[in-house]
Amino acid sequence: MRKTILYVEDNPDNMLLVQRALEARGYALLQAKDGETGVSMAEREAVDLILLDINLPDIDGYEVARRIRSSGKSGLAYVPIIAITANALKGDAEKALAAGCDVYMSKPINIRELWARVEAFVPTDGQPTA
Repeated sequence: MRKTILYVEDNPDNMLLVQRALEARGYALLQAKDGETGVSMAEREAVDLILLDINLPDIDGYEVARRIRSSGKSGLAYVPIIAITANALKGDAEKALAAGCDVYMSKPINIRELWARVEAFVPTDGQPTA
């Protein structure tokens, strides 16, 4: 069964890059262009992992993570969230983790690192867990 990943990202170039990279590895990708849409999709769809940009046009990724973690949807509090952001200031990683993200990755996106991080949480069928 294909694993489903929700990517909350407002930049179409980043979205396309990640879409191609993950679909090449057999993942299904759901796309949300803003935080509110991301939260509602996470609550509506069955997702195995969430990739989350921090700088979004409506609510920031920290708030998205907090809303997802406090959602009434069973199990959503435990879905892994990987923050992917250009924010590289001291304390940004800690802020993302405090909001409920499991991992913090910086942009520009390194595809090999992305694959490794995603597969550590949701291995594709036939691959061992990390």
